[in-house]
Amino acid sequence: MDITQYTKNIPAALLEFVREVREHSPVAVQSIHVVGSVLTPDYQEDLSDANSLFVVQEPQTVFLDFLVGLGKRFGRQNVAPPLLMTEKYIQQSLDVFPIEFYNFREIHYTLYGNDVLAGLEIDPGFLRLQCEREIKAKLLWLGRVYLESLADNERLSHALCGSITAYIPLFRVILFLVDRNVPPAAVEVIAAVGSILDIDTAVFRQLYAMKREQAILQSDDELKFLYTTLYTATQRICDYVDAMDD
Repeated sequence: MDITQYTKNIPAALLEFVREVREHSPVAVQSIHVVGSVLTPDYQEDLSDANSLFVVQEPQTVFLDFLVGLGKRFGRQNVAPPLLMTEKYIQQSLDVFPIEFYNFREIHYTLYGNDVLAGLEIDPGFLRLQCEREIKAKLLWLGRVYLESLADNERLSHALCGSITAYIPLFRVILFLVDRNVPPAAVEVIAAVGSILDIDTAVFRQLYAMKREQAILQSDDELKFLYTTLYTATQRICDYVDAMDD
């Protein structure tokens, strides 16, 4: 996945945050990487957080306190708190969080230090297993969130829209596992998954559009149709991923 053209999305606030860390950090930082939607066409300047991953020798309290001080200033500018990891943690977690590290590997830009993410070797079997677990967890979540909404349409609509951000990384992994090209844009990822699974992915496109537009469904009939369609599509995906193990 070529994300080079999207490095221009990296906001000045994040670059300033990184400069402050490099110049004033009380501990050595080994490398700094931009990750997440800021490196895709899906980035929304006024709404999306700018995410980063710092590789350190050890996340000492003095460093955490230093970042807290910066967070009070940069948090208001949509600069998210960085993920802090050691190289050892990364290497020992590829079997536990393969989807997360797959997406870090494919969508990152190194601002400082060695690029420790580009060469990560992730077992496809671990990817498939976590993908199955996440999709099946989505089915349980869908049942729970419907009950927890207590017939509050706005609450349910907001929850369903928010869920799309968790589907997209799973879809990228599915495409990777079947040796398909993984496009950077979420709408293209959704379309590609629909073609290989032979399912109607309109519900995912609708949720993606609603999230970007911060739209809410108030109609009982429309919301129930959206929910039912999403549940059915998720079940189809679950069956597909489960069968990949055969």
